[in-house]
Amino acid sequence: MAVIPPPPGTMVRASSQHQTLTVASQVSTTHRSKPVVVAAPAKRVRQVSANTRYEVPLVALQAYRNAANVLGKSAPACHLSWPMLAAIGQVESNHGRFGGAVVLADGTTSPSIVGPALDGRGRVQRVRDTDNGKLDGDKTWDRAVGPMQFLPSTWAVVGVDGDADGVRNPNDINDAALAAGTYLCAGSGDLRSAGQARAAVYRYNHSK
Repeated sequence: MAVIPPPPGTMVRASSQHQTLTVASQVSTTHRSKPVVVAAPAKRVRQVSANTRYEVPLVALQAYRNAANVLGKSAPACHLSWPMLAAIGQVESNHGRFGGAVVLADGTTSPSIVGPALDGRGRVQRVRDTDNGKLDGDKTWDRAVGPMQFLPSTWAVVGVDGDADGVRNPNDINDAALAAGTYLCAGSGDLRSAGQARAAVYRYNHSK
């Protein structure tokens, strides 16, 4: 999956503890394709997140709830719910656990989850590299990254520091969940409406 930026002209502000983000617009699209897991680091130095009774990593559940709380204050008319973010996280990466990856206690995934090259083959769209491989390790084609599967070009627009650690990291569920909420609330839609919620999710993942 690769997230599509908000429609032209839409703006929303999302605040974390130390940050306010203004969302602009860009254009890029793709269709769903299974991500892959890149090579694991040589040494895992942080504790793996515990699971909740929902069989969701605790840090992921907290990230979804925090994002909904933040957007509830900064974009109250959106009415974003944490279960919507959790549903997206489940579909995109099984809450950061796709392919045997785990979510660490600090919210990062180990190893990182990276989608296939968007080279126009099969069902994926052709998307040339936009970040010189900085986020996805590919200097030829873009790839969706992280537990919420953002394109580098989209992350450049909605990337946010959801846990106030000074880094905007799409591989951190805290940052990725808040960015996903920011994306969903870009515009004037009310997500309590089934039709508008469906449209927002379809915009997030423009898949067939």
